[in-house]
Amino acid sequence: MRNVRIALLLAALSVNALAHAQTPAPAPSAYDAELAKSLGGNDNGMRRYVFVVLRTGPNKVPAGQERTEMFAGHMANIQRLASEGKLAYAGPLDGVNGARGIFILPVNSIEEARALVATDPVIIKGEMVADYHVHFGSAGLMMVNQVHGKIMKPAAK
Repeated sequence: MRNVRIALLLAALSVNALAHAQTPAPAPSAYDAELAKSLGGNDNGMRRYVFVVLRTGPNKVPAGQERTEMFAGHMANIQRLASEGKLAYAGPLDGVNGARGIFILPVNSIEEARALVATDPVIIKGEMVADYHVHFGSAGLMMVNQVHGKIMKPAAK
């Protein structure tokens, strides 16, 4: 029985090794200085962002037309900032400890981020408040909005 287990283990390892041997290694990427510059990247492909955590605020807008319009305005504001290149990424969070969403803004200071976030209806109405953090990350994050448009299925008409 022990020999059967050893034989099965060796067979499995051989198949795994064969599969990896036939998988070509990824080609090394070529540095694209123009792309890096266009995305605001430094020599390491990194750039400064301000990472914003949107949290539950002091003024819950009750269900109804005002709330619906506020969130429609929130989504329109996100789209506007993204199309202007002022928002690299936005998305909802799980609500744990009041954390409801994030923005990643390609700006150099928290003051610049505050001015952009202040245009959002959920902030204006007090439904949410924002925490700001300086963040260094890949300049490639600036391509998320461009790529997302290519992988998002159009809404049914």
